Amino acid sequence: MNPVIINLWYVVAAALFIFGLKQLGSPATAVRGNILSSLAMVIAIAVTLFNKEILSFQLILIAAAVGAVIGAIAAQKVEMTSMPEMVALFNGSGGIASLMVGWAALYSTGNTTFTDVTILLSIVIGGMTFSGSILAWGKLSEVMTSAAVVFGAQRFVNAAILLALIACSVMFCMAPAVDSPYLYAVIGLALLIGVMAVLPIGGADMPVVISLLNSYSGLAACAAGFAINNNILIVAGSMVGAAGIILTNIMCKAMNRSLGHVLFSGFGAVKQATKVEGEVKPIVAEDAFLILEAAQSVSFVPGYGMAVAQAQHVVRELGELLEKNGAEVTYAIHPVAGRMPGHMNVLLAEANVPYDQLVEMEDINPRIDNVDVAVVIGANDVVNPSARNDENSPIYGMPIINVDQARTVFVLKRSMGSGFSGVDNPLFFGDNTRMLFGDAKQSIAAVVAEFKG
Repeated sequence: MNPVIINLWYVVAAALFIFGLKQLGSPATAVRGNILSSLAMVIAIAVTLFNKEILSFQLILIAAAVGAVIGAIAAQKVEMTSMPEMVALFNGSGGIASLMVGWAALYSTGNTTFTDVTILLSIVIGGMTFSGSILAWGKLSEVMTSAAVVFGAQRFVNAAILLALIACSVMFCMAPAVDSPYLYAVIGLALLIGVMAVLPIGGADMPVVISLLNSYSGLAACAAGFAINNNILIVAGSMVGAAGIILTNIMCKAMNRSLGHVLFSGFGAVKQATKVEGEVKPIVAEDAFLILEAAQSVSFVPGYGMAVAQAQHVVRELGELLEKNGAEVTYAIHPVAGRMPGHMNVLLAEANVPYDQLVEMEDINPRIDNVDVAVVIGANDVVNPSARNDENSPIYGMPIINVDQARTVFVLKRSMGSGFSGVDNPLFFGDNTRMLFGDAKQSIAAVVAEFKG
């Protein structure tokens, strides 16, 4: 196929990527956006197969078929609670793919200095993304501890690794070769620095890490695109990289933390929150029903616990019953609720909760004191008042949903355990708080049964 025709199709694919990404910004159009982006990827892959430099159609088609099967099975089998881990693995897959593309580009003849630099960047960023994403997956899936792992002189060790990486990169660029010992040193150091970068980051900062690694995977793909002179890879990689950086910045603002603080502070490693003590006031479903029946306004505050219990559908059913009973129903969404950006939005969209009932933290807080009942479903850190009141708390300064200021608060939890960050929550002992212990799905189903009773 003529290179001009190939590039025209690449422009079509790029346009579809842009429109698809735009429509992913709203749950109402997200499905259409996902379809457009998928179509763009199909076009990009199909057109690339017409490139005269393709060596083996058979191997590419076999690899594409294997990848399609794995993707289809993962999409069907992976639970919503495991979606953050899946995203981490996807980021890692993008990183290792970019590393391998950059490595393969070294076999081309006539590479310029610019090409060698982009090859190096795709290898370095891809390696960092791969190892960092695997470690993030380990923390999210709790294969390893989710807490920040720090040790003495850690920053000096990281600085030494970074300097060694830069030195080996310079030596490689001076004499690039497939069998260069500096190439293998660069690959090893890139993988190591990815591990060392994620190791000191605690569980509460994982949403930021996920979006940052997503950006890295895009930048690695962009560099690989320059390395092999592929326009659509450059465009798509740039879009993913830019979107990831923007989302990372939004996440940091939502936590009132700078990116540098997230990456280098070792969350929770130094500060210790004040020990919280008090007496909880448990209730049962029948008591919760009586209070909700008299409520004029109810705001649900979902968290990771709702995802674990798969309670979104019964939450929507309870919301509809409350509306029929004359109550105003909202769903207060914290930007970092769950374990990845937009986690709660996806869950509620899956349950067909009307999008106009989803209220952002900045909009619900000014009127939270007029809410009759705030129902906290498995959320912890994002409603923890110590973020406002306890300067010793690791989450101090993080904006939260001020549910403790509602007239009554229901907290649905399995136990009194702390959240992913490991910080105790004084909300549980508040005078206006009632604890509804048990599986969230079963607890809400019991309240729904009382309404239907």
